[in-house]
Amino acid sequence: MHSSLIGKVEKANRYARELDRVSINQLSLTFRGDNDTHQITLLSGKWRCTCHYFESWGSCVHLLTIHKMLGVMVPAEPDFLVSHEPQAVTA
Repeated sequence: MHSSLIGKVEKANRYARELDRVSINQLSLTFRGDNDTHQITLLSGKWRCTCHYFESWGSCVHLLTIHKMLGVMVPAEPDFLVSHEPQAVTA
């Protein structure tokens, strides 16, 4: 392997261990749950999920899972992690 490429691979490995170097600002993904498939988005710091639980509570197991998977790379919102009051559903 070319010596400059070896250095790049080593640097990439170091970057991969330093997760705080990456900040995800926008995200759109499909989450296959046990009962249905849901669309999750992160846009302008706001999370959304198409599941019924999120519609009522503003949080859900799907978002909690993504937050656990991506950790420091996604914005943390206290209300996103634990919501005590149902959110009003608007038409």
